[in-house]
Amino acid sequence: MAPSGSTLERLRSHLHRTRLLGSISSALYYDQNTVMPAAGAAWRGEQLALLAGQLHERQSSDELADLVAAAEAELDPEAPPQRRRNLQLLRLEQERQRCLDPELVAALAMAQSRGNAVWQDARARNDFGAFAPALTTLIRLRREQASQLADAEPVLRSPWEILAQPFEPDISVARLEALFAPLKAELPALLDQVTSAANTAASTTAAASAAVPTADLPEGLQESLCAALLDDWGYDPSRCQRSRSAHPFSCTVGPQDFRITTRVVPGQPLSAFLATAHEWGHSLYEQGLPQSDDHFFPWPLGEATSMGVHESQSLFWECRVARSRAFANRWHPRFRDGLGADPWGGAAGFWRSLNPLRPGLIRVEADELSYALHIVMRFELELALLEQGMPVEDLPEQWNRRMRDLLGIQPPNDAQGCLQDIHWAEGLFGYFPSYALGHLISAQLAEAMERRTGPIEECVAEGQEERLRGWLAEQVWPLGRSVNGEELVEMVTGQPLHADPFLTYLRQKVLRLLAPD
Repeated sequence: MAPSGSTLERLRSHLHRTRLLGSISSALYYDQNTVMPAAGAAWRGEQLALLAGQLHERQSSDELADLVAAAEAELDPEAPPQRRRNLQLLRLEQERQRCLDPELVAALAMAQSRGNAVWQDARARNDFGAFAPALTTLIRLRREQASQLADAEPVLRSPWEILAQPFEPDISVARLEALFAPLKAELPALLDQVTSAANTAASTTAAASAAVPTADLPEGLQESLCAALLDDWGYDPSRCQRSRSAHPFSCTVGPQDFRITTRVVPGQPLSAFLATAHEWGHSLYEQGLPQSDDHFFPWPLGEATSMGVHESQSLFWECRVARSRAFANRWHPRFRDGLGADPWGGAAGFWRSLNPLRPGLIRVEADELSYALHIVMRFELELALLEQGMPVEDLPEQWNRRMRDLLGIQPPNDAQGCLQDIHWAEGLFGYFPSYALGHLISAQLAEAMERRTGPIEECVAEGQEERLRGWLAEQVWPLGRSVNGEELVEMVTGQPLHADPFLTYLRQKVLRLLAPD
């Protein structure tokens, strides 16, 4: 513990108060997306803009600069490496914040809040034209932000790369294109394989196995099953809260205050259940980040490594656990008994319902084969909007064309097309690739996990998800921001991040799903 009144203690106090302001902003955001009446959007925008301005002022202040400089000057050769890393991260973030015009910070916060509200209405009315001006404003402001931040970057980066740094530190367009190239090359062929199996004569085993049973689950049953899943996976109501929102998300309001949201989707009876598994994976990661040591909360090392690592955790619990055959065998009786019928015809049919391998229009409902292609498409559209001069008005047509090219399907309207995601409505350019990176990271971490725990399916079959959680809590969660995402993967698995583990996992899963029972 640093002595009271020391430079480190005063720096820690400054960071603590900054975290308090940030948590107020998080609480307002959570409220905005769950229970706030629509008419409150304008006032909420002013509240969030005020807080954004105050946060920027604290993060770019001379007081913080002086405290960081004094702490750096006091470093000696015996200083813990965690302290050096914290100061390095604080210096980088402080330099970035000092590059930003406070008026731009406030304008962005207002535009994000307004964009969220306009998007919700435009999507409900299937009216891209109503949303286009808000999106145009957000792109203009984000370009300006990237221009202002350029001087603080330690290496030369493009505007999109600069905006992506808060989500995926040190990422580049070239690196993403290299990681995504194998996905673009192989995933369409795997989709064709599944489609061919489904189109084969109905008498063949493959076609029968490819057929996915459906069931209509009452909303109340979906809610109770989601609650049961959370209870099984360690949900603590004294620290956690689940609500409903237009778009599922996870939100940490404070060190002991973790929120998630889900939604019930008409015609998608398993969506809420799988979204609950996904968002709880995010929350488990947040709950597992280090807090107790002097080097962590409220210091940078106590924060998530990257959004790619964050997504790897949510995708692990959704895909490797909740969509597994072993999990379906255990949970099928709960679904069957709750419904009072078995429309799946047994656990095997239920497992296939959890794993529909067919291209879908909606990213958050997409199967594991097509999901990464959704992300590749959004990544390429972001580059076109931000760096290649594509007009906002061209987005619906470009979206539909690229979806036809990559997935072989076309949205019937913009609500199910370019209006489906909240991210651009909040100006979150640079975020989408983290979802695909999450799949790659999850698969590579899973291989390393199985070398220690044995097959994941065996743990799930025995109801021993705690063993999986324990490995993550030991190997992944404590690293925080001591490394970036790719460094974490190499440290834990012994290999650089690559697409092979994910593609191998998908090939094997397709074979199992198409095999006879």
